[in-house]
Amino acid sequence: MQSRFLVGIVGGATVVVAVGAVGTHLLSGTESTTGLDAHTTVTVDGHKALSGTIVAGRAQSKYHPLPWVGTEVTDVSCPSGLKAVAGATVTCTGKADDGKEVRIPVSVVKATADSVTWKFER
Repeated sequence: MQSRFLVGIVGGATVVVAVGAVGTHLLSGTESTTGLDAHTTVTVDGHKALSGTIVAGRAQSKYHPLPWVGTEVTDVSCPSGLKAVAGATVTCTGKADDGKEVRIPVSVVKATADSVTWKFER
């Protein structure tokens, strides 16, 4: 009887840890797909681009999605929009809790006429 109880406790704890790990993985992703429309699109060097404001906001909100993932950053800004061209890059900056500048490299993974899939480095 005690061994069944112990197996139940160990099994339950294992499930809780697994669910937590999957949740952390899903919430800590650094890749986003954003539609290109009149509200999100700018032009950079003659190319359609995702607005730097959109990139900065999304990077800031996803940089520290959970207390145990990433470092909290504020005041994230990007110097320009992110060209809707695979491989295009831009480096955004923000401030960490200690006031130090945090550089956030952003790159385009995939681009279509209607959307951009991009990621940032944490």
